[in-house]
Amino acid sequence: MHWTKYMKPYKAWFILGPLCMIVEVIGEVLMPLMLANVINAGNAGTLTVGSSIGTAGLMILIALVMMAGGVGGCYYSAKASIAFAGDIRNDLYSRIQAFAFGNIDRFSTGSLVTRVTNDVTQLQNFVAMVMRMALRAPGMMIGGVIMAVRLRPSLATVLLVSVPLLLVVVGGLILTGFPRFQEMQNRIDHLNSTVQENITNVRVVKSFVREKDEVEKFGRANSGLKNAAARAMRVMIFMQPVTTLIMYGTVVAVTWLGHGLVLGGEMPVGDLSAFVNYVIQILSSLVMITFLLMFSSRALASAKRIRQVLEEEPDLNDDQAAQKDRKVTEGRVEFRHVSFRYYKNSEDSVLEDISLTLEPGSTVGIIGSTGCGKSTLVSMIPRLYDPDEGEVLVDGVNVKDYSLYNLREGVGMVLQKNVLFSGSIAENLRWGDENATEEEMRQAAAFAQADKFVSTFADQYETELDKGGNNLSGGQKQRLCIARALLKKPKILILDDSTSAVDTATEAQIRHAFANELAGSTKIIIAQRISSVMEADQIIVMNEGRITGIGTHQELLASNTEYQEIAESQLGRKGA
Repeated sequence: MHWTKYMKPYKAWFILGPLCMIVEVIGEVLMPLMLANVINAGNAGTLTVGSSIGTAGLMILIALVMMAGGVGGCYYSAKASIAFAGDIRNDLYSRIQAFAFGNIDRFSTGSLVTRVTNDVTQLQNFVAMVMRMALRAPGMMIGGVIMAVRLRPSLATVLLVSVPLLLVVVGGLILTGFPRFQEMQNRIDHLNSTVQENITNVRVVKSFVREKDEVEKFGRANSGLKNAAARAMRVMIFMQPVTTLIMYGTVVAVTWLGHGLVLGGEMPVGDLSAFVNYVIQILSSLVMITFLLMFSSRALASAKRIRQVLEEEPDLNDDQAAQKDRKVTEGRVEFRHVSFRYYKNSEDSVLEDISLTLEPGSTVGIIGSTGCGKSTLVSMIPRLYDPDEGEVLVDGVNVKDYSLYNLREGVGMVLQKNVLFSGSIAENLRWGDENATEEEMRQAAAFAQADKFVSTFADQYETELDKGGNNLSGGQKQRLCIARALLKKPKILILDDSTSAVDTATEAQIRHAFANELAGSTKIIIAQRISSVMEADQIIVMNEGRITGIGTHQELLASNTEYQEIAESQLGRKGA
C-alpha cells in the first residue's frame, strides 16, 4: 500500500502549502539581518530618518508577505490533509464492508470504529503538521546556519555541542514514546468496544440491574486508557522543558562568548543580536522537527493500524469465480460432505460431513438443539462462511463460482437477530428492493403480517424508527424483517428462527403466505418449535453438527428418536 495514492489527487495543494511556508522562512531569515543593520548604523551614528523609514517600510512589507505565506501554507495544508484523510476514511469503510465475518472477528468492532475515526484523525493532523513544518523547519535551520556562520564562524562552533545533544535527547524520547502511543491506541479500542457493547445491550443491562457493574467495567477501561495516555504524554511533557533548556542554554553561551567580542570591538552589537536570533531560529527549527518526529510516533502507530485494515484480504471474495455473470434461477441447494470449524486449529467441528439436497420450490425445516450448527449451515448458502471441507452448490454450481453480489441477490435471509436501521419503515423495507413501490411494500408487509400494525401508525410507512428499531416490539421487528426479505423476491428464502417472537396464529398466516406467494422459491425455516416446521416438505434434524434424521413430520415421528423427544416435549406424548 502506498500513501502517495491519497496524495496524488491533491498534489497541487501538497506543493503549494510548503511553498507558501518557504516564503515565510525567507522573511524569517532576512529580518534579523535587517534589524542588525539598523542597530549597527545607530551605534555608528550613521542612521538617518530617511534610511530608518525606508528600512521600516521594507520590514513591514516583508512581514505582510510572510503573513500571506503563512496563511496560504496553513490554508493549503488544511485542505490537503482533510481531503487526504477523507479518502482514507472512505477506503477503510469500503474495505470493512467487503470483510467476511472472520475478518471482522480478527479486529473486533470497537477496534474498527477507532481506526476509521481516531486513527485517521491522528494521521490527518500529522500530514497537516508535516506540510507546515517539512520545509519551514529545515529552511529556517539551513538559513540560520548560513547566516550565523557568515556573521561569526568561530561563535557558530557552539552549535556543534548543542545540536548533537538535542538530537540524542530527541532520539531517546521518540524510541520511548512509540510503543506508548501504540498502547494508547489499543486502549482506545478497548474503551470503544466497552461503550458500544453497553449501549447496544442497554435493555439487557437495565433488565438485570447491572448498571453498577457496567459503570465499574467502564471505569476499568477508562482507567486503562487514562494511565496509557498519561504514560505517553509524559514523554511529550518531558520533551518541552528539555529542549527549551538546551535552546536557551545555547543562547546564554553565545551571549557570554559574544559579549567579549563586542567589548573588544571585534563584533558589532547588531551582529551579536542577529547571531542570537539565528541561534534561536536554528534551535527552534530543531525543536519543531523534534515535535514533528514525536507526533510521527503516534501517527506511525495509527498508520500501521490503518494499513492492517486496508491490507487485510477479505476471507471471502469472488476473484476466482468462474461464472461471475451467472444468477440464481432455480433455488436448488446441495451440500456435499461439508465440514466447518470456527477455530481452524480446533479438533471439534461445528459441522461434520454434511450431505444434503434441497429441491427447488420446496419448504425445508431444520430443527435441533441450540448450538448444533443450524445457523452456520444455512450461512454457507450466501457465503457468509465457506466450508473447510466439501462444497456447497446452488443450481448445480459451486457457490464460489458465483459473484458474491449475484449469489446474495438470489438469497433472502432473515437472521435470528432482527436488525433494523434508523430511518423510516419504508427506507428499511427498500433494503429488499430500492425501487419498490408503496403498493409492493404494502403487499410484502401484508404477506409478513406487518401491514396491520404499520397502518395503525400516524405516518404509516413513513414512521421513523429509532436505532435498531427499538420503538417496535420484537414481533413487529421480526415481521418487518420478513417483509424486507420478501421484497427481494429471492429464489432461496432463509428464515433463521425468525418467527420466535410472534404468536402461533400469526406464524401460521405467514407460512400460508409463503406457500402461496413463494411457491417457486426454496424456503428454509430454522426453528425451535415443531409447529413451525411440521408442514414442511422435508424436515432435517441436527445434533452436534451432524444430521441425525431427514423426512416429513410423520416419518420422523415414526423413526427418529430425537425428533420424537422434541415432539413429545412440545406437542404431548403422541407428538401430534
